[in-house]
Amino acid sequence: MKQKLFVYNTLSRKKEEFIPLNAPHVGMYVCGPTVYSDAHLGNCRTYISFDLIFRYLTLLGYKVRYVRNITDAGHLEGDADEGEDKIAKKAKLAQVEPMEIVQKYTVGFRDVMRILNTLPPSIEPTATGHIIEQIELTKEILARGYAYEVNGSVYFDVEKYNKTQDYGALNGRHLEDLLNNTRNLGGQDEKRGKLDFALWIKAKPEHLMKWPSPWGVGFPGWHLECSAMSNKYLGHQFDIHGGGIDLVPTHHTNEIAQNVAACGKNPATYWMHTNMLTVNGTKMSKSLGNSFLPEELFSGENDILNKPYSPMTVRFFMLQTHYRSTLDFSNDAMEASEKGFKRLMNAYDLLPGLKTSAQSDVDIESISNNCYAAMNDDFNSPVLIAELFECSRIINSVHDGKAKIDEQNLEALKKLMQTFLVDVLGLKSEAAANDELPNVLDFIINLRSEAKKSQDYATSDKIRIGLQQIGFQLKDSKEGTTWTKI
Repeated sequence: MKQKLFVYNTLSRKKEEFIPLNAPHVGMYVCGPTVYSDAHLGNCRTYISFDLIFRYLTLLGYKVRYVRNITDAGHLEGDADEGEDKIAKKAKLAQVEPMEIVQKYTVGFRDVMRILNTLPPSIEPTATGHIIEQIELTKEILARGYAYEVNGSVYFDVEKYNKTQDYGALNGRHLEDLLNNTRNLGGQDEKRGKLDFALWIKAKPEHLMKWPSPWGVGFPGWHLECSAMSNKYLGHQFDIHGGGIDLVPTHHTNEIAQNVAACGKNPATYWMHTNMLTVNGTKMSKSLGNSFLPEELFSGENDILNKPYSPMTVRFFMLQTHYRSTLDFSNDAMEASEKGFKRLMNAYDLLPGLKTSAQSDVDIESISNNCYAAMNDDFNSPVLIAELFECSRIINSVHDGKAKIDEQNLEALKKLMQTFLVDVLGLKSEAAANDELPNVLDFIINLRSEAKKSQDYATSDKIRIGLQQIGFQLKDSKEGTTWTKI
């Protein structure tokens, strides 16, 4: 581990040298999905980015414990600590058990992550599997005087905490500004302050997901789960805490407050966040009608892009933009990424057949140094990819007889491409990616089956026609649905 790595820390708002608390061990916690709907592209961008970080830290020789949670309770639909649990609400509408919803979308999320070739985390805990830990953490915060109980609910006292700590340290906002910009919400009559948030919420009789506690039957607040699980698996302090930039103002700010109140320590040394997604320069949003799901990218069944794109093209597209920059989807950008990805992989496929010479026109060591320098500069994947395109140019020149390479540099080139193209960026050739085609099609066919069960025949027909247009015929029978290549 001779490489000096610098990462951008949201907390300090600058790049800092990465110095683990207990090298060579590294603890990394990334906020996982709330499993009440299909995985969206924001999820994919975040987890591909942290997959890149996980892969590179491993390359440097660190032993990384990567924890990514599953939120399967406590995420309410309202702006305040009230309203229905999103998973329970979906379960009521479908007339199934909440954990059936959890299972369905957890499996779907993992399928998408596998298709996009992200490595599984070291530990993937669930909120419902750690209710005891959340209750114990709430008791500790109460004992230290930073929370209060009202009618069976427990709230964190933000203003009391801010007297000795900077509540807005992560988002760079002063408490007065936050208070002035916080509207009055329902349920505020129970809270002492407008910014106070729930650690434990008293359950109404009709609430489906609830557990006994010292304060009565209820359920944990959304922010509590990550603090409880990161404490359990990574300790009171660990190295990296990550997630999407949308988590900074509230969720991660409240995580810090909970941890400091209970343990006296900020949980993470480095706070890292991925930026938002846009479509043709406009923020991606369901309300604007410009959002689409990963499977709609793979199948081409969306109203925004002209054609389908392979999972590896999508991964490559996302890695061409630095994780802290806005990622903009457009037809031109996706088509350019598809061409670029094919150019890189075609060059990679030529490597085994290259012939060596006694002399060499190229020096691979300098390019290798540039690749490490790019990744050591806050995991700068776009610059790394530019260096790999230079490798592609060299490979094509040697293949065409326009340049010479000796055996030593050829071996170095093979190692460089394997290390950074495959091991770090996590890319596979289209031939290898096609091995996932049955899984992708099965995933899309399952979505069609769900649409048919819900009597959403318009969506069902749209998927069938769309697959037919790109060369796949579906056949329905009593045993299920099968597909054939046309």
